[in-house]
Amino acid sequence: MYTLIINYTSREKRYALVNNSMIEKLVIQQPQQQSAVGTIYLGTVEKVLPGMNAAFINIGEEKSGYLHRDKLASFVQAQKDKNIKEMKSVSSYVHQGEKLLVQVEKDATGAKGPRLTGIIELQGTHMIYMPQGRYVAVSKKIEEQDLREELRQFGHEAKKQEEGLIFRTTSRNQPKEKLLDELEQLREKSKELQITAGSLKKPGKVLERDSMIEEIIEVMERLEISEILVDDLALKHELQVHCDIPIVHYNGKENIFSVYKLEHEIEKALKRIVWLDNGAYLIFDEAEALTVIDVNTGKYIGKHDLAETAVKTNEWAAAEAARQIRLRDIAGMILIDFIDMKEEKDRNRIASLMAQELRKDDRRTNIVGFTPLGIMQITRKRIKPAISEALMVKCPTCDGKGRVLSPETVAFRLERELWEHRGSDYAAVLIEATEDVQALFSGEQNVHKQRLEELMGLEIIFSIKLSPKPEYEIRQFGTSEEIRRKARI
Repeated sequence: MYTLIINYTSREKRYALVNNSMIEKLVIQQPQQQSAVGTIYLGTVEKVLPGMNAAFINIGEEKSGYLHRDKLASFVQAQKDKNIKEMKSVSSYVHQGEKLLVQVEKDATGAKGPRLTGIIELQGTHMIYMPQGRYVAVSKKIEEQDLREELRQFGHEAKKQEEGLIFRTTSRNQPKEKLLDELEQLREKSKELQITAGSLKKPGKVLERDSMIEEIIEVMERLEISEILVDDLALKHELQVHCDIPIVHYNGKENIFSVYKLEHEIEKALKRIVWLDNGAYLIFDEAEALTVIDVNTGKYIGKHDLAETAVKTNEWAAAEAARQIRLRDIAGMILIDFIDMKEEKDRNRIASLMAQELRKDDRRTNIVGFTPLGIMQITRKRIKPAISEALMVKCPTCDGKGRVLSPETVAFRLERELWEHRGSDYAAVLIEATEDVQALFSGEQNVHKQRLEELMGLEIIFSIKLSPKPEYEIRQFGTSEEIRRKARI
C-alpha cells in the first residue's frame, strides 16, 4: 500500500509515492518544463516521408512533431482490410499542407520534437472519449470478466461507428444513464474543439491539458493507495471526486515534502553516486542516447568467497537500480555493469530479480539480457525528460562534459601560440590568464618564462584572469611601456 504526497501550492508542482517509508516514484513539473502530453494542437503537415511512413507536423512550437501513419485518423477510419491498409504508404492518407487536429503523446526530448497522434483522446471522469478511435477498451484494473464484457457491450451500443471509448476504473458500478450523460458531454466538448480549431488561422494550441492532475488521478486509480496528503485545498476537492480514499489537507508552514523527509531523496536523485546500505555503490552516467549504471563493491568485502560477494552485491544493486530508474525517470537504453558473475545461474538470478523490481514500474520496460561482457541491457519507454534533465542545466564551464582542460594543457597551448609570434616587431605582449596557468607557464622562479622571452625577443607580461577553469587570453602586443601601462604594473 502506498502513501501519495502532493506538493501543489507553489509554481513547481510535485508528487511522491511512498511505500514502507521508501520513496518509489517522484514527479516534478516546473512551469517552463510542463509536460505537453495530452495537449491538442491544430497542425499543418510540413513534410510527408514515405520512407519513414510518417509526417512532420508544424504545431506552432519551436520543434515540429512526428506523426506515424498508424496514428492518423484517416488511416484508422479507412474502411479496408487491415492488411490492405498497411500495404499503402503514408502518402495515401495525408498530404503536405493539410490541416490536422493532433495530440501530443510524448514530449520533445533533446533534438527530437514531440511525438503526435491524430486519434484525439478527451478525458472524462469515468471514460476517455476518442471521436475517431473506432474501438472500445476497459481498464485492466477492472478484473471481473463479466463486468468487463458488460462494459464493452455497452460501449459498442452507445458509441457511433467512428468513435472510440476507454472505460476507466471509476466506471465500475456506475449507472448506465450517468455514463451516457458523460459521453454526451464529451461529444459536446469535441464539437467545441472543432469550432476553436476552425477559428485558428495558423498552427497553434487548441486545448491545454493539466497533465499533472490527470497523472495523479491515473496513479490513484491504478495503485493501491492507503492515504493521500495534499497541501492545496482546491486540489483536494477535485481529487475527492475520483476516489473513495481519505484525502488529508496539510496546511502547516513547513513544506509538505520537508515534513515527510522527501527533499533528501530529490538531492539523491540528482547525484552521480548512490550508496547502498552495505557499503557498495552505484555510479550513474546519463547521456542523451543511453544511461550507464556501474555497480561497485565499495566497502563491502563479503563473508565468504569472491563469487558470493559479487552476487550478493548485485542483488542489492538490482533492487536499488530499479528504484532509481523509476525515481530519476530514466528512459531509453539503460546499461547496467554488474560485478562480473561467472555462473549462468547467477546471471539468471539477477535478471529475474531485476524483472521483479521493474514490474513495479508504470512505464513499459524490457530486459533484453546480458551482453557477452556481462552488461545487462534494458529499454524503458521515454515519455518526458528525466529528473536530471528537468531540474539541471549543462555546466557553463565544461558544457556538460564533466571535465575541463588541465592547467598544464592550457599553459602548453599558450606557449605554442606565442611561438607563432617569434620575430615580430613588438617588444611585449599582455596575457590575461588564471593563476594556475601562469604558474605552470612560468615555472619555478620564472625559469620557463625567462627562457621563452630570450628566445623570442618578447617580454611576456601577465595579468590575473578570474575564471572557474584554467584559461588565458592574449590581450595586446606593443611596446613594453604601453603594455605595462595597460597592465598597470
